[in-house]
Amino acid sequence: MKQLFKYFFIVSFLVVLAFSCSTERNTLVNRSYHTLNARYNGYFNANELLKEAITDYRTNLKEDYYSILPIAPLPNETEVKSMYSPIDTAIVKCTKVIQKHCMPSNDKPSQKSVEYNTFIDENWLTIGIADYYRRDYDGALKKFNYIKKFFKNDPSIFISELWIAKINIAIGKYTEASFGLNQLDKAYEEEQTRIKEKAEKPEKLEKKTKKEPKTQEDKIAKFPTKILFDLELTKADLSLKKAEKKEAILFLENSLQYAKKQKDKARIHYILGQLYEEQGQNLLAADHFTKVLKYNTNYEMIFNARIKRAFLGNDEKLHKDLLKMMKDPKNAPFKDQIYYALATIELQKGNTLLAKEYLTKSGFYSTTNTRQKGMAYEKLGDLSFKERDYVVAQKYYKQCADVIDSLYPNAFVIKNKADKLADLVAAVETAIYEDSVQKVAQLNESERIEYVKFVIKKTKEDEARRKKLEAERLLELQQNQNTTAQSNGNGSKWYFTNTKTRTEGFEEFKKIWGTRENEDNWRRSEKIVMSLTDPADQQQDSSLATLNNADTKKPDSLTVEGLMKNLPLTDSAFAASVQRSLKAHYDAGLIYKNQLNENQLAVKEFNSVLDKETVSDVKLLSAFQLYKMYENSEPSKSEEYKNYILNHFPNSDYANFLRDPDFYIKKKEMDALSEKAYLATLDRYHRKLYYPVIAKADEVIFNEPKNVFRAKYMLLKAMSVGQTTENKTDIVPILNQLIQDYPKSLEATRAIELLDIIKNGVSKNVIVDNSIKSLYTFDDKVKQWVIVFVGEGESSNAAKIKVSDFNREYYSKNKLSVSSKIYGDDQSIVLIQEFNTDIEASSYVKTFKNTRKYLFELQKAKILVISQENLIKLFETQKLKEYEDFYNEHY
Repeated sequence: MKQLFKYFFIVSFLVVLAFSCSTERNTLVNRSYHTLNARYNGYFNANELLKEAITDYRTNLKEDYYSILPIAPLPNETEVKSMYSPIDTAIVKCTKVIQKHCMPSNDKPSQKSVEYNTFIDENWLTIGIADYYRRDYDGALKKFNYIKKFFKNDPSIFISELWIAKINIAIGKYTEASFGLNQLDKAYEEEQTRIKEKAEKPEKLEKKTKKEPKTQEDKIAKFPTKILFDLELTKADLSLKKAEKKEAILFLENSLQYAKKQKDKARIHYILGQLYEEQGQNLLAADHFTKVLKYNTNYEMIFNARIKRAFLGNDEKLHKDLLKMMKDPKNAPFKDQIYYALATIELQKGNTLLAKEYLTKSGFYSTTNTRQKGMAYEKLGDLSFKERDYVVAQKYYKQCADVIDSLYPNAFVIKNKADKLADLVAAVETAIYEDSVQKVAQLNESERIEYVKFVIKKTKEDEARRKKLEAERLLELQQNQNTTAQSNGNGSKWYFTNTKTRTEGFEEFKKIWGTRENEDNWRRSEKIVMSLTDPADQQQDSSLATLNNADTKKPDSLTVEGLMKNLPLTDSAFAASVQRSLKAHYDAGLIYKNQLNENQLAVKEFNSVLDKETVSDVKLLSAFQLYKMYENSEPSKSEEYKNYILNHFPNSDYANFLRDPDFYIKKKEMDALSEKAYLATLDRYHRKLYYPVIAKADEVIFNEPKNVFRAKYMLLKAMSVGQTTENKTDIVPILNQLIQDYPKSLEATRAIELLDIIKNGVSKNVIVDNSIKSLYTFDDKVKQWVIVFVGEGESSNAAKIKVSDFNREYYSKNKLSVSSKIYGDDQSIVLIQEFNTDIEASSYVKTFKNTRKYLFELQKAKILVISQENLIKLFETQKLKEYEDFYNEHY
């Protein structure tokens, strides 16, 4: 009997189950069964996947605390690809639920007017949200608009409106986003009004409801209060996008009353602190940064809140708090920021020397935080610039420019400063070097040898001291990194056995210094800068080299003979060194005067040129600069430099100008007449009147040395002589004279070309045949395939598996098929098909080349886009090179 009852129960259960599976019967059992599946198999599981993906992304996100934090950080186009798998799985789950558990079924959507499964709209919402995270904004909009149209009486319409506003913000449609958010505010206010009226007149409303029962169409959707927090954050996000900071602050303050999670509260307080700081309301900013410390959030945010609070305050308590933070092992990774904050406080106190020391340490401890390193170097550069130490300032600006990226706030300005001051540094260092070696060269031989020996000894001592200092600094940095590893739970491995630290250090080194040879003293060149002072005084003088980073030789390679070779000991070498020195002093003076408005420094440089006992046009230029600088301020000095020019350079244009202020006006008129005469001569040349051209050219060449068109006349004469004689070597002397007199002119370049033609002849003129058509054809309307050429040492099956895994992760929605074939005799290939357009296929190729996950070395394989027709031709003809040329031209 018991057995019979058991069978009866099982059969009854199966019958009920079978009837409950129907989506066309609107019964309690059917609704319960399908709602249960829609809620847990779809909505719940899909949302868990999305929540986990977004949480993982935000947990691993490296926040930029130097800028206003995003309210709700989302992955960009590159980052979202690693989230495709969970997002697509969530979409598939909800899609299956909608297909199988709609009541009635969704086979004919246009004929459907009601939905009895109360969790179908939530599944549509989840798909729309998943599309939003996937950055498929068009797809998401379609889902949310469908919900608004079909589920008019359900709270999901308000959630859809909120996500539509988010999409409009993401795509830059701020007006539409603002309209949608205003509609939500209005709906919430109407909901509150209804609740208030119901509370005030419950009996009247109850009677009215009994008399006039509402239909399904008349039912008003209830506003979901669970979205109020997200609503305020979205309004704040829109305000930030529109640069309306005050409105953003208001919305963020409102959002705090709806925030439940501690991490959310901490983030809002931190952003409010940043915004109040921008508004100059430091007390309110400090208050919000202090509130961040109350919540259980990530340590980096807590640390930055403490740093920000220290920046905003200027009392001894906060200063002591920073010093206390320095001793905490958990703050080992943030020493660079602590030192920067300490430097800022010292600058506020006016203690520049201590501030510089802290900034130097900030740059030293910034091993991975290039933004902080750049800030430290920029501040050091600004301080040196303010002190008019422009050479040192350039060094710091250059170091800053080397480590920062394009997202750095002042990136262009910093690089521009470094570039502009680079010419000054080059000029100053060249002048110091040339002046130094000239002084040493003027010593007698015994004094020179003794001095060079002293320089070698001092250099080796300095090098030994430098190595010791760098070893101490390296040990200090290793200890800091080991402390960082311990605080992060990575053990206490020594630097050279800690793979993670070594890798980070190597990448940081390459970023700063580039690829270098593995050799000692790799930062130094073969140049030594010597200063002629008493050797006894040199014991206390550490400035044997130019500035702090002066170039020196390797100590082991320093010899008396080696250094003596660099000295200008011959008359010609000494004269060349003097000319280089004059040019460097003059260039430095011009930069000081024209770019930096430092007239005193400019005067010093120009006078250094005049003090040299040698003849040079640079002295004329320097004297004229000094004349102009004193012309209005000190007439007596201006007159002094005027007389200098008239006495030493009486035939120069500058002297002519000083005698006659209208000289350049007259010269301009003369140049205009010379131009007119040259154009007339050129016209004769084109009319093949070569002898008159030669006569006019000779007249100018021999009688008018200052004619601005003299070089052109020389070239014109050579070409005319060439037209009148069969022996083209007759024009060689004319061309050689042109090159000698005007070596850097365009005419000299043309003369060199003509000499080469006379010597070697001209190349054969081959007519290009453009009638040959490509074997392959391009059609952007046909579907495209992708072909991957497998390298040697890898099987086609292994490559096929890698590509399949890659497609499953990043292109699961495309439903691509993968196959392997043999091309030619032994070349394995993998075919991926198919893509609707060549643009889609090219995008796939780009992602393929930039993704190492699953692909490994296959990522570097040759990969091409190809149509089916061209693929057949490729296999038939085996002309891969021709197709590669075709591919490069069309794809």
